[in-house]
Order: sequence, then structure tokens, then C-alpha cells
Amino acid sequence: MPSGSEEPSRPTTIPGFAQRVLDWFDGHGRKDLPWQHDATPYRVWVSEIMLQQTQVATVIPYYQRFMARFPNIKSLARASEDEVLHYWTGLGYYARARNLRRFAIQVDAESDGCLPQTVAALSELPGIGRSTAGAIVALGHGQHAPILDGNVKRVLARSHGVAGWPGKSDVLKALWSLSEQLTPKDRCPEYTQAIMDLGATLCTRSNPRCGECPLTSDCAARKTGSIEQLPGRKPKKTLPVRSTMMLIIANPAGEVLLEKRPAHGIWGGLWSFPECAHADVEITLTRLFPDMDWSSATTHVLAAVRHTFSHYHLDMIPVHVELGGTPDAISEDGRLWYSTARTADIGLSGAVTRLLPAFLEARPESLAT
Repeated sequence: MPSGSEEPSRPTTIPGFAQRVLDWFDGHGRKDLPWQHDATPYRVWVSEIMLQQTQVATVIPYYQRFMARFPNIKSLARASEDEVLHYWTGLGYYARARNLRRFAIQVDAESDGCLPQTVAALSELPGIGRSTAGAIVALGHGQHAPILDGNVKRVLARSHGVAGWPGKSDVLKALWSLSEQLTPKDRCPEYTQAIMDLGATLCTRSNPRCGECPLTSDCAARKTGSIEQLPGRKPKKTLPVRSTMMLIIANPAGEVLLEKRPAHGIWGGLWSFPECAHADVEITLTRLFPDMDWSSATTHVLAAVRHTFSHYHLDMIPVHVELGGTPDAISEDGRLWYSTARTADIGLSGAVTRLLPAFLEARPESLAT
């Protein structure tokens, strides 16, 4: 089995590999995904960004709502960040949404809403890497360009026996070399969709359906019994655990207090609950409402809820604070009273989407509108 540090030998039947993938796609590939209809560069671009680290089934309803509201680059460029994040709420990895809007503003200003047509030009824009750029060129513009998303990495690593974690530069280089060699000039858009589908539906990480795969007869991983080992997994590391108190402050009008987070960092630009350290709950409440009479307020501390990011676990400890009176109007731009009955078009953090439903279910009588 060749190692990831070795340059793969040039396949001798490149047309045969691509043709088998295309033949399978013609009979079994997915042809009714929302972004396959009227496959403009913009529609492909939005779908590719949403599909980064997210499953197709999860993406579809978000994509449909997003495209209904932002059908073209100009509509996206002219929307507020809050509104864009609102339509992204729940999809995660919110930097993708901010980069989409930044990209749209840039393209609208520089080329009247027309996306660049080359991989090099697309790769210079925020949030677009080489593989995403290739997908836009192939699927959106109908031109020849190789791609290497997670599904394609898995198909190529197994079919050609490329060992090692694709996050390593030598392994990645080997896989890109294969993708470049195997991507056909003819029917490139169909092949691009086909090899992604093959990885998503047959050559899956667990329980691959090798008996239905068009590449099974000469698949290196199948021949060597290394299907479960390819591609190599990212080295595991123990994630640190952090904790924070999440203040869910409700007023008698059925609203909860939210603060807008800084543009950069976790949940950047989203609206979330005020946070504080364990010992600072009273200090934080006094800071938020310096003139408030707290004698009629009630406070309940509930069990922590863990939210996992890529580089650490966050234990969110909900502190439910129900105000007996209505505080003065909020004058600061970075805070608002959020109606739980008449939701606003704003982007909500994972803390809000995870903690608020349980709060409403537990104490609905306190939030009557």
C-alpha cells in the first residue's frame, strides 16, 4: 500500500475510472438536490459553503429558506448582517455566513454581482478554498476544475490506497494529484457531482456499501482489507472544558434580554445571553440594571448544558432570572429585549437555541404575552 508521503503513480486507465463513476451516476446519482436546479454559480456557491462540515439532509431546508430570501448576490449584499445570521441560525459555523455576505458585497461592488470564473480568482475571496472554488467553476460555470472535499478524499484514498490523515500536507498533495489526474475534461460537472455522491452515499466513513460501488473491483482498500483505516483519522486530542453562567433574564412582558457578541470569536456577531463567571452573577445583574429593585425577582440555577466546539467543551450553566417589574428601556445598541412569541430577524447563538426552549417549557406561565 503506498504511503501518504509518496507521490501516487499515474493511473493507466484514467478515462475508465471517470467513466465508471459517471455510469454509476447516470443510474444512481442524486439529481434532484435544490442547488442542482438552475445551477447558477451563486446557487452552487451558497450550497458549497453550507455543505462545509454539514450533512446534505441538514442543509436542504436552510438552503431553501436562504435562497428564497436571498435569490441572488445583490439581495445578499444589501442585507444586514443580523438578517443573514438569522437565516443561518442553527446551521453552525457562523463565520461561513459572515464571509458569504462579505463576499457578496465585494462581488457586487467590483463586478456587478457576477462571480469570478476561475479557481484562482475565486480562491482570493473570503471563505473560499481551492475545492470550493473548483466546485463553483465545475458545477456553476460548467468548466473543468478538480475538487477535493471530504467525500472525494475518502473515495480517492480508498480506491488508490493513499494512507495517512488528509490534514497532513504530503497526504493532501497526493490526493490533489489524483483528483487532477482523474477529473475528465468531458462531463466535468456531472463527474464532480458524481464523485461527491459516491462518497456521500456508498463510500461512507462507516459501513460503506462496497457491493454497490462501481470502483470495487480494483479498490486498493478493499483488496488490502484497509477500508476502515482509510483515509487516516485526525489524531485525537483531549478537549479542555470551560464553563460560564448564562443569564436568562425574563421580564413580565414575555421577553428575554440578549446581548450582541463581538464580531470575532465564538458566535461572532450573534445575539446571546449575558455571561459571567460563577461568582459574578449579582455584580453582572447590577451592571445590567443599576436602578432595578431586585426584591421581587426570582433566580434559579439549573444543571449545566455542554456545547462542544472544535477546540473545547463549553459547559453553559443557565441562571433563570425572572424580574418582578419592568426595567427601564434599553438604550445601548448592543442589547435588546427579545420576544419569545414574536421572534425578530436576528442571528441567535447556540446558547439561545439550546437553552431557551427548555426555559420556555419549564416556566411558560412566567412568559405569558
